[in-house]
Amino acid sequence: MISLDPKTVLFMTTLMSVAMSIVMHSAHSNFGKEVKGLDRWAMGLLALVGGGVAFMLRDEFPQTPLPMATNALLFCGIGLSMIGTQEFFGRQPSWRTFWAIAAGGFVLIGWFLVIKPDFAARVTIFSFLVFYFYAEQVRLVWRHGTPHFSTRFFGTLIGIQALVVLVRGCMALRAMVANIDLMRDNAMANIYLGVANFMALMLTVAFMTMATRRLQTILEQRSTHDPLTGVLNRRGFAMFYEHQRLQMRRAGKPITLMAIDLDHFKAVNDRFGHMVGDKVLVQVARAIRQTLRETDDVARFGGEEFVVLLPDSDEHNAVLAAERIRDALRRFADIQLPMVTVSIGIGCHASEQESLDALLARTDAALYRAKENGRDRIEIAM
Repeated sequence: MISLDPKTVLFMTTLMSVAMSIVMHSAHSNFGKEVKGLDRWAMGLLALVGGGVAFMLRDEFPQTPLPMATNALLFCGIGLSMIGTQEFFGRQPSWRTFWAIAAGGFVLIGWFLVIKPDFAARVTIFSFLVFYFYAEQVRLVWRHGTPHFSTRFFGTLIGIQALVVLVRGCMALRAMVANIDLMRDNAMANIYLGVANFMALMLTVAFMTMATRRLQTILEQRSTHDPLTGVLNRRGFAMFYEHQRLQMRRAGKPITLMAIDLDHFKAVNDRFGHMVGDKVLVQVARAIRQTLRETDDVARFGGEEFVVLLPDSDEHNAVLAAERIRDALRRFADIQLPMVTVSIGIGCHASEQESLDALLARTDAALYRAKENGRDRIEIAM
């Protein structure tokens, strides 16, 4: 039978947990606003490290309250991982539940340690209370997780950890002390010790994998979307255009563009300030998006100019869509913001060989004619 020295295993786990805590804290410092929960997991790891150190030293200082400190730190460490997972998935942190379980567990374990010593009772209480922390994370992954490998990986590991803790609690409930005492050299104790410490590290790696995936998605979003209005930027629009053009070419259907420019927007900035101007741009982008079909999309090309792509639309349908946009800007007018009008140029692909740049140039020319002819109007490209 393979024998594991508990103190050696805990020592190695402690060192690796410290390293992982540093990694998670560093990730939180750089991306804490985008990826929530990293700081909770980092603090939780440090609490687990403290619990591991207290556990290793309890035989060296038998007359000290180290056993109580061990359990308190373990409750806090595992509970903080639950809080971190809740924040990661955008849920309200269960701080009251966290403190109730931590305080209640501390009191009950203290009772069965000092007043009425009972090792099996302590393990039972600890296991079932900690099981809740793990089970809550399993529920979060099940209900709010994305169908991606990183989420499934984390959910599988947290489920295994919850099951291991539950099995140990059931053994303690049946007073199988020989199998639950980690300081004894037997098969069950060795299995639990190895799995528990291995899983403590693997769960951290799995959570970081989910966080990395979330960050990757955010960075991809940033690279293709305008940070102010949330609509596509030039890069995102070019990607969307190429995808739609291939589909429309196969189906033999037209693609139409709208170039939209706010009228007298410089006067808005000069009179009300750039902060108000930014709010106007956000409002205009929102109004445009709410008038479009699901297959359409809008991009901000810089300043006050927007471009709309209308797959499977001819010039007539594009004019109707442009009128809806102008009407939406009147209906969506905010009494706290200055009302603006827009000039719109419309261009439809002249041939399958026409490039995006050529189509944009013709559509922009129509937009300039709308400006020259009095603004707040629609012109069609020649």
